[in-house]
Amino acid sequence: MATGFSWSLTGRCWCVGHDVPHMGGVVPMRIVSEMRMDPKEIIPHLFEASDPGFHERCRPGELVVAGRNFGMGAKMQGYIAMKALGLGLVCESMSFLAYREAIGIGLPVLTGCTDVLSACAQGDVLDVNFQTGLLLNTTRGTRHQFEPVPVALQEVLSSGGTTGWLRDWWLAQGHADTTLETSP
Repeated sequence: MATGFSWSLTGRCWCVGHDVPHMGGVVPMRIVSEMRMDPKEIIPHLFEASDPGFHERCRPGELVVAGRNFGMGAKMQGYIAMKALGLGLVCESMSFLAYREAIGIGLPVLTGCTDVLSACAQGDVLDVNFQTGLLLNTTRGTRHQFEPVPVALQEVLSSGGTTGWLRDWWLAQGHADTTLETSP
């Protein structure tokens, strides 16, 4: 398991609405088409079209909250940036491919959170436990129970994504850490 991983995040809510495409909504199309994978190159462009300077105002532990169809498309650059910033994602729905990319990067994400945009407003303080699916809105004094990260994916997520999980598996097989190469 990756050191420093926490199943719970507590911080401000950043509502982004419904039908946010990955290319153009989460990050600009050029970031995806140039296949940028370095978080330092992606972070300044996170939610650039809808909320310029987002990356300068958000803090680790804060949560992006979205409605239906978040991150449409199977691109990962936005999830790389969110993970590097220490954010979590809670949404009503996202495609299977987008969910797979987010978990594969190691981004804490809850999906299937019906009416989650009604449960919070921009700036509300939330406490979300991704392992249990519990969302507490401390600003409003409300609690909401959603489906947690599936048990089958919890080890992948807590290892920091698929690369971390494979590294841990490789080491458990008795191989040296230096024999596992990674690529974007």
